[in-house]
Amino acid sequence: MKSPLLLVAAAGLAVLAPAACTAGTENAPKPPAAGSTPDRQPVTITMWHGFSADNELKAFDDALAGFKQKYPWITVNTTKAIQDDQIIQSARGGNPPDVALSFTTDSVATFCKTGIFQDLKPYLAASKIDESIFPKVIAEYTQYEGKRCVMPMLADTYGLYYNKKLMKGAEPPKTLSELTALAKKLTVRDAQGNIKVAGFVPSSQMYENAPIHTGTMVGAKWTNPDGTSAIGSDPAWKQLMTWQKDLVDWFGYDKLEKFRKSLGDEWSADNPFNKGKVAMAIDGEWRNAMIAADAKDLDYGTAPLPVADDKPQLYGGGFIAGTVIGIPRGAKHPEAAWDLVKYLTTDTDAVVSLSNALRNVPSTLPALQSPKLDKDANFQTFLDIFANPNSSTLPAHINSVFNQQTLQEAQIKWESGRAPDLGAVLTEADKKINDKLKLTAGN
Repeated sequence: MKSPLLLVAAAGLAVLAPAACTAGTENAPKPPAAGSTPDRQPVTITMWHGFSADNELKAFDDALAGFKQKYPWITVNTTKAIQDDQIIQSARGGNPPDVALSFTTDSVATFCKTGIFQDLKPYLAASKIDESIFPKVIAEYTQYEGKRCVMPMLADTYGLYYNKKLMKGAEPPKTLSELTALAKKLTVRDAQGNIKVAGFVPSSQMYENAPIHTGTMVGAKWTNPDGTSAIGSDPAWKQLMTWQKDLVDWFGYDKLEKFRKSLGDEWSADNPFNKGKVAMAIDGEWRNAMIAADAKDLDYGTAPLPVADDKPQLYGGGFIAGTVIGIPRGAKHPEAAWDLVKYLTTDTDAVVSLSNALRNVPSTLPALQSPKLDKDANFQTFLDIFANPNSSTLPAHINSVFNQQTLQEAQIKWESGRAPDLGAVLTEADKKINDKLKLTAGN
């Protein structure tokens, strides 16, 4: 499962206004009645998903083979490498797939508010599925304004990867000051001061270092209870960005950018952590599978992200998001579609099998407790982060992508030195976010 922010940014959802389409619930089919005998006439349904890598496709095909054994009368035709904008346009045009899977939780509010995906609560009730099988943090990103229009299908958690050889016996840092000291100690430069090995790359532009992931290290808030931006008023954002810029300045922004731009692609075998170019890196649990495939001999460990020195209680938690799946408006075979959605998200053996194959975190409590779940030490770190009460997500927001992009743009201005007044930068981000909210809310 790839980074949600990168994928959704490519989808262009930041400019989607909810007023652009109607809820469309008047044509939504009724869910199957509880206890009714399913119609077992042969049926073929279509499913769109974002998987594209060979290992992902094999894992998902294996899951569908399990579904076929349980529901032999349902055939599933899949289309791979689908982005959210394609799902949205198909629903608007009246020709959607029966089932659609999204790699990002950022568009859940849009899916629910505009009716792009159907409300699944009636289906859950008819199937007598207790939503308490999902951890609370997952419930926050699979519904919006009381409507659950998607189900979770595996989860992502973020932690710290460290190269044991480069660490030279040092323990993984638990605080930001420890991370700073270790990053400086482990950095190697050439005679001209160019970075050859970075102890840690503090730039917000480095792979998974986006503020949606790093904000948890200081307990930063994104929104106020009324949905307006809390970025300018929450001192935690200043704390985070001040710490990052101090370390960026130690490296030298130009030197750091030269090094960052020389690094291999995040999703390839040339990832700099695989190559020993970076001693410590923020990444998701899926990196374990990629290291196993691309850097089998790498001696590494995993740990929770370091936290602010004055907030030690946050240690052990992290950011949580995940893949979501639902039934688009206008699906031709909604009953069979629900059978597939239900299987992939609530069948314990199916969830565990997918987790074991993709090395993503299971998204139900029974799957987390299953003895069939593969648990090595490096993957266990992410299971522990997922279960930690200090872990958090970004609650569904109609402008989720725009809000994230606005903050990251502000952070880049600040850490590059192009905007010397951090307070003004964050206040400006607040204004942009709140102005956008007024437009999309129809105010």
